[in-house]
Amino acid sequence: MLLVSKHLPRGRGLAPALVRRAAYIALDWDTRQKSRFSTTDSSGRELALVLPRGTVLRGGDVLLADDGSLVAVQAAAQAVLRVTAEAPLGLLRAAYHLGNRHIPVEITTDHLQLEDDPVLHDMLTRLGVQVALVQAPFEPEAGAYGGGHRHGHDASFAEDQALAQSVYALHDHDHVSAHAHSHDHSHGHDHDHPHGHDGECGCGHTHSHPHPHG
Repeated sequence: MLLVSKHLPRGRGLAPALVRRAAYIALDWDTRQKSRFSTTDSSGRELALVLPRGTVLRGGDVLLADDGSLVAVQAAAQAVLRVTAEAPLGLLRAAYHLGNRHIPVEITTDHLQLEDDPVLHDMLTRLGVQVALVQAPFEPEAGAYGGGHRHGHDASFAEDQALAQSVYALHDHDHVSAHAHSHDHSHGHDHDHPHGHDGECGCGHTHSHPHPHG
């Protein structure tokens, strides 16, 4: 199995002729969000992709295998909902409601596309837009801060989540320990300096104070 670990977004720096001659892999959106998986390219080679965590592949990207060969990435056709409207306002309303649900959406000048989902299909129909189930490549918006949507079943996502939880647990443990130390110290301070009553100053001796009138 050939290892693939380098990612060249949009084939940056490569001559178009080289990319056209390269073998390719056609992947759906769900697979293109994973950083570690195996697949077979158009020439029949078995590939093991081990990419930097958080990598999201797009159609037109190019991968570099360890033997120096190139592998072009294509967005495979998949089941998507294509949303159209008779007026631009209808499409804007649909985009607004999908955005409120943090749904990955592909936006074009005359339609929206999203992964097939019967609940969203019903919601969009109620908004008065037209919804058709089609087979097409899916390239949703990357988001205002870059990157792409990551699913919980991505192995690297699980690793990142476990790391975050361990850091949080360590922080919580340190906080509790520091609080306990502070609490013990304050009590020790009180015990080291007792306050006497009736002439006791805390030095172990009793002092008598004569009454001013007698």
